Amino acid sequence: MTTPGADTAGLPVAAGRDRPAAAGASAHPELADGARSPLSRPFRWLSIGMFSLVFLAAFENMAVTTIMPLVARDLDGVALFALAFAVPLAAGVIGMVLAGNWTDRAGPLPSLVTSAVLFVVGLLIAGTAPNMIVFIVGRFVHGIAGAAVIVPLYVIVARVYPEALRARVFAGFAAAWVIPSIVGPAIAGVVAEALSWHWVFLGVIGLMLPAAAMMLPPILRVRDLVQGDPGVRWSLARAGWAVLTAAAALGVSLSKELGEPWRWLVAVACVAVVVVAVRPLLPPGTLRGERGLPATVLLRLIVAGAFFGSEIYLPYLFIERYEFSPSLAGAVLTGAGVSWAAASWLQGRMGDRVSNTQAVQVGAGLLAVSLGVVLAVAAFTLSPWIAFVAWTFAGAAMGFMYPRFSVAVLKLSPKSAQGFNSAALSIGESLGAAVALAVTALVASALAVGAFTAEFAVTVVIAVVAVVLAPRVGPRGEASARS
Repeated sequence: MTTPGADTAGLPVAAGRDRPAAAGASAHPELADGARSPLSRPFRWLSIGMFSLVFLAAFENMAVTTIMPLVARDLDGVALFALAFAVPLAAGVIGMVLAGNWTDRAGPLPSLVTSAVLFVVGLLIAGTAPNMIVFIVGRFVHGIAGAAVIVPLYVIVARVYPEALRARVFAGFAAAWVIPSIVGPAIAGVVAEALSWHWVFLGVIGLMLPAAAMMLPPILRVRDLVQGDPGVRWSLARAGWAVLTAAAALGVSLSKELGEPWRWLVAVACVAVVVVAVRPLLPPGTLRGERGLPATVLLRLIVAGAFFGSEIYLPYLFIERYEFSPSLAGAVLTGAGVSWAAASWLQGRMGDRVSNTQAVQVGAGLLAVSLGVVLAVAAFTLSPWIAFVAWTFAGAAMGFMYPRFSVAVLKLSPKSAQGFNSAALSIGESLGAAVALAVTALVASALAVGAFTAEFAVTVVIAVVAVVLAPRVGPRGEASARS
């Protein structure tokens, strides 16, 4: 027989709905007793299960980049190559909005289970696709689910983990996402060569089951702690805006297929639609950069645009100008992945000794300087190894500040809006990257400057905007209160 408030697994039994969790705090202080890390006994299997889900979603994302040429050739779908990448990005916006609304209404468990099941269904469709159209349908399904699964995970962190551990949990998420960027392409290539590209998708399904088995039992033990608010209504209007945003984002990605000058006109029109349609999907004041939660969501969007808008051009720069092999050019991304994971671990260990605002200021400043060095390499044809070192520091900048965006948003969110705000954070990231890529292409076509110079100049400007807005993360006086 167990004592009241605890079970044999070390997780307390939730005391009921009459003890709601306060925003930014764990409802059960005994959860934190003796827990010095996310892998301490009360949280161990839950943490490992969540990290595994993030890892598998990231692995699938990275692996597709490696095997897509094989898929397109095997399914006679070279003409749909770009669409196969654009569809999951657009579908993810819809998935995040629906998951956010559902999580606020019913808690994270129903949306998490449904997202995981849909992810498996999408992998099954893609892994057994007889033609490219069916393959893209599978990409759409697991694109929705892969993005949606992140939202309930964020809310679980807010409801179950004490505030002191949340930065370390998000550092674990960052590492689980970054590690596949290091090993994923190689593993996917080996599997595709030794077996078939089909098994890159089907093999992930077999790994999803043990991940779910690890995390569902501890979640069920604290299910009252993660209850939703039935008073939160379904928002059909928000879902409609999500569909419009996704369609416009897809239009941005596909505009490059059009001839001159329509490609640029369509891209600009689609960006304008994204700006209008995304407003209801973000906290009020986000696009104005209002201090606190809105600015935090906006900063995530901006730094994602600066970093990912640069990342896509770096290997291309090395291959075209410096005649690197594809594997050697890709090594620069590996370096950034390692430094991202290391910096995420460091900020997690520092905890509240560094405020969320301070972490974002340091990260944004380092990112702007790093991208400035990359721009100099492109503009003056400097040694490519200078860009390699600079990009490694850019990865560290992202790793140091990225988990703090999630921590800050959850800390500033009321319980009934944790799902919505977590979804907004991820939506901003996706759209920031998509819009940055569109803008870099537009500017590069309009300016008669050296190859790659205009692209990196745009991302440097975006990073500088992040530096200017970084002090607006968190409530006024947060940094000074901790100094």
